[in-house]
Amino acid sequence: MKKIGLYMTAMMITAGVAMWEAPFLAHAEPMMVEASEIEGDIEDTEEEDQQSPVMEAASEADDTADSGPDLAVQAQAEIKAQEEAEAEAAKSIVNVRQNLVNYALQFVGGPYRAGGNDPHTGADCSGFVKYVMQNGAGVAMNRSSSTQATQGRAISANQMQPGDLIFYGSGSRINHVAMYIGNGQIVHASTYKTGIKISNWNYRAPVKIISMF
Repeated sequence: MKKIGLYMTAMMITAGVAMWEAPFLAHAEPMMVEASEIEGDIEDTEEEDQQSPVMEAASEADDTADSGPDLAVQAQAEIKAQEEAEAEAAKSIVNVRQNLVNYALQFVGGPYRAGGNDPHTGADCSGFVKYVMQNGAGVAMNRSSSTQATQGRAISANQMQPGDLIFYGSGSRINHVAMYIGNGQIVHASTYKTGIKISNWNYRAPVKIISMF
């Protein structure tokens, strides 16, 4: 009987140990699976991080290649922009010229005075031109007609525009200057008798024509 009791006791102890070990094993296995899944996720994330810069760089290069303007189109756009800027500058010069002529015409009927520099009180031809160019367009001129003729750029009669200067003289010697105002006419300080007046541009044979613009 004592042997049977010992045998039963041993069997109970063995069964108890088995019952305690089973939960630990069953509980440990899911943890191992979860750990392996986490490691797999980490590896997948690392692979994506390593690949993403290359993919982004390629995408940016593709976008640049697709969106970049054609060189011919870009050149045409630059030419058009330059033409528009030149047209705007030319329009601005036309306005400056017309404003200058309008400024000069206000002195028509004013007195002529040899050596005079102010058309309000009296001016000679070169004094009149010097005053009008300075105050009407901000252009500095020499005092005498002969030295004024050395300024600016020489042009032909068919190139004349309002605000250009026409010089007259005896032979090649310059002794008179007038301003072209358009429509074949000039304004100039002429003589004591006529004062500042309007005349036809070719009332005398011009010696030289210049533009200060």
